[in-house]
Amino acid sequence: MRFRNIVCSPPAGWVILFLLLACYGLTGCDRKPVQTLAPVPEVAVISVTTQKITLTTELPGRTSAYRIAEIRPQVNGLILKRLFTEGQEVKANQLLYQIDPAPFQSALDNAKAALGKSEANVPAIRLRVERFHDLLVDNAVSRQDYDDAFASLKQAEADVAYWKATVATAQINLGYTAVKAPISGRIGISNVTDGAIVTAYQPVALATIQQLDPIYVDVPQSTTDLLSLKRRLKDGRLKKNGAGSDKVKLIQEDGTSYSQEGTLQFSDVTVDPTTGSVILRIVFPNPEDILLPGMFVQAVIKEGVNEQAILIPQQGVSRDSKGNAFALIVDAENKTAFRPLTLDRAIGNKWLVSAGLAPGDPLIVEGLMMLRPGTTVKPTPFKETQADPKPSAGPDAQSQKRSKGGV
Repeated sequence: MRFRNIVCSPPAGWVILFLLLACYGLTGCDRKPVQTLAPVPEVAVISVTTQKITLTTELPGRTSAYRIAEIRPQVNGLILKRLFTEGQEVKANQLLYQIDPAPFQSALDNAKAALGKSEANVPAIRLRVERFHDLLVDNAVSRQDYDDAFASLKQAEADVAYWKATVATAQINLGYTAVKAPISGRIGISNVTDGAIVTAYQPVALATIQQLDPIYVDVPQSTTDLLSLKRRLKDGRLKKNGAGSDKVKLIQEDGTSYSQEGTLQFSDVTVDPTTGSVILRIVFPNPEDILLPGMFVQAVIKEGVNEQAILIPQQGVSRDSKGNAFALIVDAENKTAFRPLTLDRAIGNKWLVSAGLAPGDPLIVEGLMMLRPGTTVKPTPFKETQADPKPSAGPDAQSQKRSKGGV
């Protein structure tokens, strides 16, 4: 059997591809790579400015009655009648309960009778003393008889004084049988009904009256914030805003603003050791009884006026791995520069800067991604349409509050 040698010739396409690769290999080593310049990043900047703002602190608190009167009987007796409607307004000196006055009226009548008897004895004894005094000059009576008559007169006068005091006490006790309201306000539920036996100054109150107009709002403030505020006022970074600095606004439980402004009355001088705070007491008018005792509210208290405040958009602030705030500005050579920041608080969607920036610094607020200090950038103005809307009241009149989540 014969075998033929079969020679496979390569296809023409493969030959052409091989020649092209060979030509590229001969010429490719002599070529130099084309160097392309990276584009200069473009950033949006704003010029740091100062403005005058009123700083406020929003503190939680609770309402409490302006005056509270717990009604208790001052004599023992039987309640004949309750003379008010629970939950209604009562006026001062309004009759609330009537205790049976019969035994007290009888005691008053007895005291008056005894007083009359004592007063009837005094004139006769006084005349006897006067006669004995005249006779004593002529030695017609003994000195002992005169002294006995004079002592009888003093005893009779003392009896009169005693029974006068007894009559006054009986009159007071009789008046106590009519239990009256000591203050005006809203009265709560009655703890006794008609026919109940009560005792003088019993521990359980018959009812409670609360004066709700005006009303107190008590808010705790930490001593740390209090000391910081005093330090800033002393350093001149904050100034009291004249006569209106003690005015306080109120936010109710549902988030709505209370229509009336309150007045900061006083700051307590005793620190609560469990919370490390002091109590600020504020008085609010409450003509429509909208605020009730025990309600949770937010008080917006004015701290003072910062006339050189620096506010910057929050998007212009970054943080390092340790959480420290910093910002990037553009220097005179159009290169980025690092600025560590000290932030006071968040005001709306801006940060109040205490240190780290100066007026006129071009702060980068857009294009911060992948930027490093020393990077050459192309600054462009931050458009007003992109900026945060300005408060309608203007920078000199706006009231800014401390954000609980701020620095």
